Amino acid sequence: MIGWMLRILVSCIGSTLRWRVEDPSGLLRDTPQRSCIFAFWHNRIFLLPYLFRKHWHSRQRDRVAVLVSASKDGEFLTGVLDKFDLICVRGSSSRRGKQALREMTELVNLGYDAGITPDGPRGPKYVCQSGVISLAQLTQAPIVPVSWDVTRKIVMNSWDNFVVPMPFARATLRIGAPVVVAAGLSDEEFEGKRVELENVLKGLDEGNAKAPKCLGG
Repeated sequence: MIGWMLRILVSCIGSTLRWRVEDPSGLLRDTPQRSCIFAFWHNRIFLLPYLFRKHWHSRQRDRVAVLVSASKDGEFLTGVLDKFDLICVRGSSSRRGKQALREMTELVNLGYDAGITPDGPRGPKYVCQSGVISLAQLTQAPIVPVSWDVTRKIVMNSWDNFVVPMPFARATLRIGAPVVVAAGLSDEEFEGKRVELENVLKGLDEGNAKAPKCLGG
């Protein structure tokens, strides 16, 4: 019941926001044929299920797997994401990490898109962990950096400063250019890709911070 109530809440708030979409690479216009790995900071989880349904979902692209912590908090989040028909794979760097990576790899290779918070589930905030790079390397799926922000919001007093948008605010969805991770990288090259993704995501957030107060409907 709580899961359904939160799905309704997220959908209702999302539908009241006046959206502006910034997608310079044209990902939404020219949908890739193969699976994609969406990367977004942990504090932006609130609207991502709604945005997936609004901008990405179709009969051809209706399957997405989300990596969720194996903790009790992750169990609560799973109950919400299930109501959006998202497949939840439980695991993190501290619990079920290797098994979760194998499960995500199998699903992406089967045609599922993936959603990962590279700084989750416990941070440090805005520090990209290596799991998303490993998944991209194993599957050869591009990583799509995603961020959103709103002009009016509640910022929670949590480790990630979780963001809850206020209804009827002006909102911006920003999609970065895909990050491609080649197979057979050296340790130095692998670390370079991790830093690249981290910097792209931080850059999207900097764009949010500098956005004008009136963004258009």
